[in-house]
Amino acid sequence: MNLVRMNCELLATCSALGYLEGDTYHKEADCLESVKDLIRYLRYEDDTRDVRQQLGAGQIVQNDLLPIITQHREDKALFDACIRLMVNLTQPAMLCFGKVPDDPVYRRHFLQVTSHLQAYKEAFASESVFGILSESLYNLLQLDWEQRQEEDNLLIERILLLVRNVLHVPADPCEEKKVDDDASVHDRVLWAIHMSGFDDLVKFLASAQSEQQWSMHVLEIISLMFRDQTPEALVSAGHARSAEEKQRDSQELEALRQRELAEKRSRTFQRGTRHSRFGGSFVVRGLKAIGDKDVIYHRNLHNFKNYTHDIGKAVRRVPKRNRRAQDCKEKRRSALNVRLFLREFCVDFLENCYNRLMYLVKESLIREQAQQHDETYYLWALSFFMAFNRGNGFRADLVSETMSIRAFNFIERNITNYYEMLLTDRKEATSWSRRMHLALKAYQELLLTVNEMDHSQDESIRQSSSVIKSNIFYMMEYREIFLTLLRKYDETRQPHSYLKDLVESTHHFLRMLERFSKGRKSLMVQKKRVKRKRSQGKRKPSALETSPEALEETWKVVEEDLKATGLQLSESLTESIVPFDATSETPPEEQRSEAMVRVQDALLARLGPEALGLLRAAREVWPEGDVFGSVDVEPEEELELLKQILHANLPRSSPPEIPVEEEEDDGAELEEEELEAVYVSETEFNFHDFIKRFANPGIVHPYLLLLKSYSKNTPHTNHCIIRMLHRLAVDLKMDALLFQLSAFHLFNKILSDPAAAAYKELVTFAKYVLNRFFSVAAQNNKAYVELLFWKNVGAVREMTEGYSKDGDEKKPSWTEDEEEELRKLYEEHRDAEVPDIVETLLPLLSNTTRTRRQVVTQLVRMGLVDNAKELKKQNKGTRIVLWTEEQEQELQMLFDEFKDSDDVLGNILKKITAKRSRARVVDKLLSMGLVSERRELYKKRSRSAQGKSSGRMSEEDFLAELTQGFPDDHVDRDDEDEREDESEESDDDEEEEDDDDGDNNEEKQEREKTQNGGRRSQSMHTSVERRADVGTIVYALHQKGMSEPLLWLQKCLNRTAVDRKNDGFSQPVPLVPLTETSEDAMENKTFQRLLKKLGLRQPANGQESFWRIPANITVSQLQSAAAALSPKEEEPKDSEVQDGARSPTVELQEEQQHQQEEEEEVSGEQRTQALRDLVLARKRKEHTIKDTASVPVVTPGEDADAVTPRSKKNTSTKRSRSRVLDKNEEENKEDDSSTAMDMDTNGDADSDGEEITAPVKRRRKMVVIDEEEDED
Repeated sequence: MNLVRMNCELLATCSALGYLEGDTYHKEADCLESVKDLIRYLRYEDDTRDVRQQLGAGQIVQNDLLPIITQHREDKALFDACIRLMVNLTQPAMLCFGKVPDDPVYRRHFLQVTSHLQAYKEAFASESVFGILSESLYNLLQLDWEQRQEEDNLLIERILLLVRNVLHVPADPCEEKKVDDDASVHDRVLWAIHMSGFDDLVKFLASAQSEQQWSMHVLEIISLMFRDQTPEALVSAGHARSAEEKQRDSQELEALRQRELAEKRSRTFQRGTRHSRFGGSFVVRGLKAIGDKDVIYHRNLHNFKNYTHDIGKAVRRVPKRNRRAQDCKEKRRSALNVRLFLREFCVDFLENCYNRLMYLVKESLIREQAQQHDETYYLWALSFFMAFNRGNGFRADLVSETMSIRAFNFIERNITNYYEMLLTDRKEATSWSRRMHLALKAYQELLLTVNEMDHSQDESIRQSSSVIKSNIFYMMEYREIFLTLLRKYDETRQPHSYLKDLVESTHHFLRMLERFSKGRKSLMVQKKRVKRKRSQGKRKPSALETSPEALEETWKVVEEDLKATGLQLSESLTESIVPFDATSETPPEEQRSEAMVRVQDALLARLGPEALGLLRAAREVWPEGDVFGSVDVEPEEELELLKQILHANLPRSSPPEIPVEEEEDDGAELEEEELEAVYVSETEFNFHDFIKRFANPGIVHPYLLLLKSYSKNTPHTNHCIIRMLHRLAVDLKMDALLFQLSAFHLFNKILSDPAAAAYKELVTFAKYVLNRFFSVAAQNNKAYVELLFWKNVGAVREMTEGYSKDGDEKKPSWTEDEEEELRKLYEEHRDAEVPDIVETLLPLLSNTTRTRRQVVTQLVRMGLVDNAKELKKQNKGTRIVLWTEEQEQELQMLFDEFKDSDDVLGNILKKITAKRSRARVVDKLLSMGLVSERRELYKKRSRSAQGKSSGRMSEEDFLAELTQGFPDDHVDRDDEDEREDESEESDDDEEEEDDDDGDNNEEKQEREKTQNGGRRSQSMHTSVERRADVGTIVYALHQKGMSEPLLWLQKCLNRTAVDRKNDGFSQPVPLVPLTETSEDAMENKTFQRLLKKLGLRQPANGQESFWRIPANITVSQLQSAAAALSPKEEEPKDSEVQDGARSPTVELQEEQQHQQEEEEEVSGEQRTQALRDLVLARKRKEHTIKDTASVPVVTPGEDADAVTPRSKKNTSTKRSRSRVLDKNEEENKEDDSSTAMDMDTNGDADSDGEEITAPVKRRRKMVVIDEEEDED
């Protein structure tokens, strides 16, 4: 574009700036106003960026703006305006247009703006320009914060942005056709920056604490300075080539030489010894042409090996969406002086600036103070400078900021985010792919740095490396990131260089993981299991059976179900039913009709309680007209009303949708919603099992794709590929994974390569795989067909070990005798009213190994039943609701038989013929009047049963009441009731499930009963121990000076009890300590043991920090627990009452008793009542003993010296307390001689063949003495 086509106003404005005469620029008087006008014009340019293009064509930057700032920089206002204008003009074309335009017209404008920017960059490659910018920036940075104005900060930012924009301009590949080590435009700009000292200012901004606001601008400038560089090239700058580099270069040259010689030999063979003017015509036998005739070949025979049917055909065009992603342009090597200056810059930057700058940038990214996608500069700097540090004499302290678990976590989250955006934002998939590649490079560099730390001579660095590795290997996200990336690789969106870095990173990670796991006996790692719950959405409307016979059968089931419940509905069911929605746009009249239809749908689904609840709720909403019955309707009238609704022909807007269970193979289309729940656990790591997860065709395919370019790959890349394939083929013996035609074609190319000597590792592995294939093909004649398909682990096993025979296991044969037996049994039980005829036939068959599925399939095949659905297994507890008269009599007999047992309901469920759910049996027992409430059917504890059957209190109850003031068995009974309710609900839920495999049902039920029994027994023992030990722990805590925390805990329990009593519902309440003493107490082991005894729950997982009062603790339990925390008076010392009447043995025993039982304190009334219960129990037992002289009961007023002989008689043998109190008649006769030595009724029990332990006798003795004191 020339000046003639420039807009007249722009032309006049540019002319008013001034003119250049030689090397001197003469500015006009209104130069400043002209610059401001140009800024204003740029603000109002159109979408084609016409103003920017005209100014670029007029070379306004080269001829006017740069001379102004170099020769007239003393004019501060003009200098600021020119810098502002140049920042706008050098703005990247991508920002001007938003993206690379697809429209050809706008694409031309985009390229035009880019060409102007490239001209600007060449003009900036001047030491004088950057000298002026450096001097101006230096003067501004010399100002303190108090002296620096807002205009100064704006100018600093504009200078940094101007340099950023100039460095950002891309190179012109058409103009810069230069070889390596030659100076490009970008190199000349970098040299100008170095010579002007601007690079030192950049390092100052990166390290100065007062200039941290420019951290992101500085990082952008640094990243653009090193845009064309690689860390390896900078490290080797100025140094002689190492032996490794020389060897690598020689190998490359040898491979090229071998290829050249092979091509020369092939050209020699192609020349005939005698010239022929005719190529000749040949018939190729066995190779068919388009028709049935053989192919006629019209060329020389030396080219016949390359013959294919595709010769002469047009190349098939690959769609744009299926084309492979293109790599970015390759890095070029800059001039040596530029590389040396950049190397020194990297060394200084790492020593003085890296850690601080990376910390500031990371904080800005975390707090979202940076612009969008600025994290890419952070990822680039991390990977570049850590790689440079690793190659230039590794020092861990220089990169300590980015060498942490936080860095791994930050990069892993960015990789995940980039991949998700790659899938969703398809238009910008290329940009997201590049960002993902950058994050992968950063992750790879972190792994290489950790590996370098392992070889450090400093022990502390090696320990830090071990800590980092233990963390990244423990976390599942870090451990499986490469497994996920390999599976998700897409060659149409991710370039070849990304796959190369991914394969190399995977190789390094597996090598580190293998070494780390082998160096330890066991390695525990985190394991996350995602449990998906499928909630079924809309179903296809199923055809309902609305025939009169079907409706009558449905009504019988519903009526029986409702009568079994006594027409009483649970509170939860009543609250969950809402017949009217006030927020809906549907009119109330239509909602009333819909409510009637919903009642009918519930009846058709045989959900009687739901239909009744919906009917009653609708009656409350629409009482007028008695549409849903009158308010004072009787139960019989309600049943009749439900029957009428069931048989009514109601108008429907759509077919009814009934939640009827269907077979999996019935073709029903379900819309399912997956609900995921993540369960975290720990497991022992096995490296061999971890490698097995790579045995997948989705992972092998990317490796073979990268192997196709083996001639262009580096030796290290080829080694990484072969090492992974070797792990799969040799270590895992999964060589059949590589039995694929494309892989074999690649192996053939490698083996026939003239330079194959340079790829010894590849050749060896290819020969191994081919030998394995031919050995398998000798045994499996289908191996050649298998070459056409990628194979998973199952197909590999079948190919190598043999295919499974059809019908051997799935369809076992039936003999004629077995078929006749099955026919007879089916005919006998077909008319019998059994709930499940298949379950009835299974135990009667002679072959007990038959499964339910086999029997059902055989019945259908023999024609005894028409469809397998007729024998579908009934859901327990839902379909069997009718009770015959014989079944009711059987239930009555079983209840009479087991009503005195510990587990009435459990015994009935075991013995009953027609198996039903626990809830059905309980409801039937209630309806028959055999029990008045469900509580009577709960499983009884053994000690309670013994106490009731013997007619007296057991010793455990007695001791529990002596040592603690809890209500008699109230807390534990409530806990047990809740556990019974939970167990019933869980049993009902399990019985509602439809499990076709009936072989394992009995085993599952036995295991569940065993587990439930274990839990109940454990809870009983825990409750007894809690009541017996709380007083001891409370007294010990008081002695340790923890009275204040105990008082705080007591207030919390009382406050929670009051809240639950007033609110009427319960929820977990955290115990939040507000004082230091309370916090210290919550960390005390004894105090935590007290919390556990009281039934409080400790923090469940890492998200909870405080103990909690569970929601299942009742108000009475909370009050009892709070009362147990009250400080009680010490027991009166026995030595003060009967000091002279005791022997030294008794005093010694009491001393030991005070040491073992520090604070078993009970009030006088409780002790007196307990003693009376014990005396009464002894009297009752005396009446039952025959042929034994009655022994008078010792009163509290008798002398206590009689206790001494009894205490001396006791031995160290420990017996059960219950056995002490339940002595039989024979034992009393045997020890009759020793009863004379005892003075009280306890002597009778102690003289029976078993002894009581010492602590038990000491408690009894204390009770007797305290009773004497009370009576005195």
